[in-house]
Amino acid sequence: MKHLLLLAILISSLTLSAQYQIGHTTITFNDPTRSGGYGSGGGSGRQIQTEIYYPTSAAGENVPLATGQFPIIVFGHGFAMSWDAYSNIWEHYAPEGYILAFPRTEGSLFPAPSHNDFGLDLALVTTKLLALNADAQSLFNQHINGNAAIMGHSMGGGASMLAAANNTMIKTVVGLAPAETNPSAISASQNVTVPALIFSGSSDGVTPPNVHHQPIYNGLSSGCKSYVSLVGGAHCYFANTNFNCDLGEATSSSGISISRSQQQALTFERLDPWFDFHLKMNCSSYTDFHAVLESNPAQAASNTTCSVNPVPSINQTGNNLTCSVAGYSYQWFLDGIIIPTATSQSIAITQNGTYTVEVQFNDLCTETSPPLLVASLGMEYLSNFISVYPNPFTNELIVHGMDENGLVTLVQSDGTVVYQGNSEGLNELGHLSSGVYVLCIGDMRIKVVK
Repeated sequence: MKHLLLLAILISSLTLSAQYQIGHTTITFNDPTRSGGYGSGGGSGRQIQTEIYYPTSAAGENVPLATGQFPIIVFGHGFAMSWDAYSNIWEHYAPEGYILAFPRTEGSLFPAPSHNDFGLDLALVTTKLLALNADAQSLFNQHINGNAAIMGHSMGGGASMLAAANNTMIKTVVGLAPAETNPSAISASQNVTVPALIFSGSSDGVTPPNVHHQPIYNGLSSGCKSYVSLVGGAHCYFANTNFNCDLGEATSSSGISISRSQQQALTFERLDPWFDFHLKMNCSSYTDFHAVLESNPAQAASNTTCSVNPVPSINQTGNNLTCSVAGYSYQWFLDGIIIPTATSQSIAITQNGTYTVEVQFNDLCTETSPPLLVASLGMEYLSNFISVYPNPFTNELIVHGMDENGLVTLVQSDGTVVYQGNSEGLNELGHLSSGVYVLCIGDMRIKVVK
């Protein structure tokens, strides 16, 4: 069953991928409160030259974005690595409808990079890029959906935690083999409350998981956090081939048992539904993410505190109905029609019929309860005017006391209409399954049993 589900997810992913071409532009953002950086043209203060890749209908430099609004991913590179080592990232996500920004600061080996400045750069680029949605002169004007992630590899993964601490501008943070930094990414993770996803290669000797990735994950204060350990995975394989990174790995890592392409495929398989949910608000992707996490622990062992929203049910106590789960908001329905004023967890029954409740959770996703048939009101009133017999019935129902041309509707307990017409049509019901039904006459309901 799991293999079939994963196949469905893969087919869906392939169908949606390569929807867009890739456009590129360079923007130098500026922080007037600091100095240094990389690039020019951003004004006085710290220069933060950023390479930006985005979805477009025709590939090229500074070409217009495709129609629509897209989320942002700001990416931090690894130690002594440049942004172009991560073409695998933008070549995967720009065609899927994401805007990717790669700050080029703190890329030198000597002098040593400033982790603190890099974290500040990632946060500032996120804020500045989001603001371009309201800039009529910008290429990105009205093309950003307001959702952003900060993501990084190695040093950039640790700096992403620095950037995400106490940051309310982002929806999620992702670390690919995140490294401990100075100031401490492990300490900063305690101030990260947004959903977080950490990837680790089990054979990473550059940033050993027990010293770097796991303490960062354990420190996170996120209510929803997930840790993925790629069995036999490396440190540098999250990126394309890079001399500095690969040299460091060759002298420190051992036991690597998967290829670079395999590691990236395993990563995207889990990261795609994570981004689609948190940045595109595709609620079904959250279920896909959990399905992939559980699919093959021998290949990618996972740990998560993220839970799938529960399916609500309805409990009846006397003339009151209560939704079984706590949610952000509620909407009740009677016979499939919205009850405008019924927006609380509990409601009073006003008439017989089939009730459902739609619950919206804090993540803005919704779940709807199975229908509950209520047929306990109005029986005394009905008995004074209309009689229905036999009850229980076998092959037919006879309605006495109503116009022979009057409309009746017979509904089974799940809300499915099994008959609608005049009462004479109730004489051929032998094909119905045993169970509880409701006979609807106008706005009145009579419970009948077969």
